[in-house]
Amino acid sequence: MANRTALTCEFLGTLLLVFCAVGAAVLAGEYIGTLGTALAFGLVLLALVSSFGAVSGCHVNPAVTLGMLCAGRLEPRTAVRYWAAQFAGGIAGAALLFVVASQVPGLKVKETFGSNGYGGRSAVGISVLGAFLAEVALTFLLVFVVLAVSRGRATLAGSAGLPVGMAFAVAQLVGGPLTGASMNPARSLGPALFAGGAALTQLWLFLAAPLVGGALAALAQRLTHPAPAAPMSLAEPEASAAAARTR
Repeated sequence: MANRTALTCEFLGTLLLVFCAVGAAVLAGEYIGTLGTALAFGLVLLALVSSFGAVSGCHVNPAVTLGMLCAGRLEPRTAVRYWAAQFAGGIAGAALLFVVASQVPGLKVKETFGSNGYGGRSAVGISVLGAFLAEVALTFLLVFVVLAVSRGRATLAGSAGLPVGMAFAVAQLVGGPLTGASMNPARSLGPALFAGGAALTQLWLFLAAPLVGGALAALAQRLTHPAPAAPMSLAEPEASAAAARTR
């Protein structure tokens, strides 16, 4: 039951992240601008961490899960299951968003659809190398903060939502004009599948670069916060949630 609960949280959390945060860009970007979109990403992640953090850790991001794995806080089998749930949630969230966006007359849902890009698909025309480095650096920031505030665990306490959400919002402000600020392979895959065209041909960068950033963050965190931690299995999140309820 604990296994199913944690995986359900990762699936639902990633679904809501894509639908609400990417949805802010697709459905309301014209009205709320870059700052509003960045706040939408940060605030929804804050809410999700507060809701699911004590249960699954609220990774909702394969790069975060890879960071936890490289930091020795997650068992490989658990990481693989988390990745499956996250990618499935990202696709489901994008599908739901596509259905909603298709009901808005005149809204362009092909080719862009909140997908990430470089070159001609970047607001500032950033090169492929620049896009790769930007995604690595921005994901590094996000995953490093997650690892730091989780204090050696693979789960996040409710109070961790604020710094994680703030880091995500800041990274969105910086990276939005550059690449659309992925930092999350599951967030990139879902919208790209529905955008099609160049979004799919450029997708490789937004799958690979965030994973590199997450792995580097884990290595750096071992140097700045050298505290050993036992790897978490899927049986542990429920125990963490029970402990949180008793505090």
